Amino acid sequence: RLEEFLKKEVDLELSMLPDFEERVIDFSEVEQLMNSINTIPAPCAPVINPQAANAATGTSLRVCWGLFSDDTVECYQLCYKPVSNERCGEEQAEHMLKVKETYCTITNLLPNTQYEFWVSALNASGISPPSERAVYVTAPSPPTIKTKKIRSCENAALVCWESRDINPVDSYTVEL
Repeated sequence: RLEEFLKKEVDLELSMLPDFEERVIDFSEVEQLMNSINTIPAPCAPVINPQAANAATGTSLRVCWGLFSDDTVECYQLCYKPVSNERCGEEQAEHMLKVKETYCTITNLLPNTQYEFWVSALNASGISPPSERAVYVTAPSPPTIKTKKIRSCENAALVCWESRDINPVDSYTVEL
């Protein structure tokens, strides 16, 4: 039966012409919607705090900073380098750490040495400008007492020591 049907000539006439309209897609609503979505701006520059008392040992420094805006921050980028006393000497290597908090303790530093620190804030939109730079100083190494040079009498004692620091130490405190 199918074979017979296919052999027949079929003349189809449509009583009505199809009504296809030309449609122009209007993206203005989509564009307005896309423009209304709030994007997160890159954060403002953090403010690095000056060195706090008791924030240093001979080999470590605790650095703190703050962000004085309501910016969204995913992490901070803390950079530091030793302060060089030589004007035309080699540029000191910069170190960079990624930190989640607004503080960080840096270890394995040299005693009685100045370090320059600066910090930037990061989020999905980008990185902030760096903070102002702050100089922190590690504590001096404890001096070595020269035991062979110690002298004493009934009312006095002579104690000698030497510093193991390359940079000069401002003062020493002797405790009895």
